[in-house]
Amino acid sequence: MDKKEKPHSRLKMVSIAAVERATGLSKDTLRVWERRYGFPRPARDDNGERAYPPEQLEKLRLIRRFMDLGHRPGKIVAAPMRELTARMTEFDAGSRAKSVAAVPLPAVLQLLKTHRIAEMRDYLAQDMMRKGVQRFLLETVVPINAEIGSAWMRGEIEIHEEHVYSEQINHLLRQAIGNASPAATAPRIMLTTLPGEEHQLGLLMAQAFLSVEGVHCISLGVQTPAFDIVRAASALAVDIVGLSFSLARQPRVVLAQVEELRQGLKPQVELWAGGAAVERVRKAPDGVRLLASLTDITPALSDWRARHTVRAA
Repeated sequence: MDKKEKPHSRLKMVSIAAVERATGLSKDTLRVWERRYGFPRPARDDNGERAYPPEQLEKLRLIRRFMDLGHRPGKIVAAPMRELTARMTEFDAGSRAKSVAAVPLPAVLQLLKTHRIAEMRDYLAQDMMRKGVQRFLLETVVPINAEIGSAWMRGEIEIHEEHVYSEQINHLLRQAIGNASPAATAPRIMLTTLPGEEHQLGLLMAQAFLSVEGVHCISLGVQTPAFDIVRAASALAVDIVGLSFSLARQPRVVLAQVEELRQGLKPQVELWAGGAAVERVRKAPDGVRLLASLTDITPALSDWRARHTVRAA
């Protein structure tokens, strides 16, 4: 050990139970990772129980955030902290760049951290009423999602607080979708994710955005096998199938999956793919439209309607 390097103070070590509470990762998961990936690397306290230094807790928080974005543990647990931090910083910067106006993030975070849930819900609901659904999504939800994730990674909020926030946003978006006027115009769009994509917030955001455009959306929820997507698209007579891909998906995987699904769909059914992973796909496969952000939805709809109006005429 370098003379300048000091061993971890026992006073700063964190018990496995505390790590479980702070990250939402179970004790069994931590033990399995220790054996399988060589991380975390706990010391032992006076009672022989596992104890973790603060820097390992910090990395575990970061790993958990990557998992919430859809990453598999095998790809990230053994990765260096510097690499993970750089990747998450890049993702957060991209998320903030998508917003078109400043958001009073500290107010929302303060309400969340002080457990003033009803006030936070009212604050967000009023913001949505004032801005409208689409501006609320672009100017509020996108940047706050990124900041909430960063705050959790820094240890400023607990895992249960992040879940509380997500549930409030889910509730507001479902309410907005339910209050939207009945769909009166084409296209008819079916939304879902492929197996391995567990997070539904992206789908709800897209559905809420589309509801303002007057289209008829059918959500299949998450993790629908490709075979079932093809069958549902035919049975429900949809015009477009919309898929969401999280940051966890590698571009080559996105391309392979949409190409396979494209082959199974009828030629007249369009395939749109959106989400964080799509931003890294350089070229869309034939017959697939890539939507890198929510702002790409409106021009895509306008294009679809223009083409189909001409055909109908």
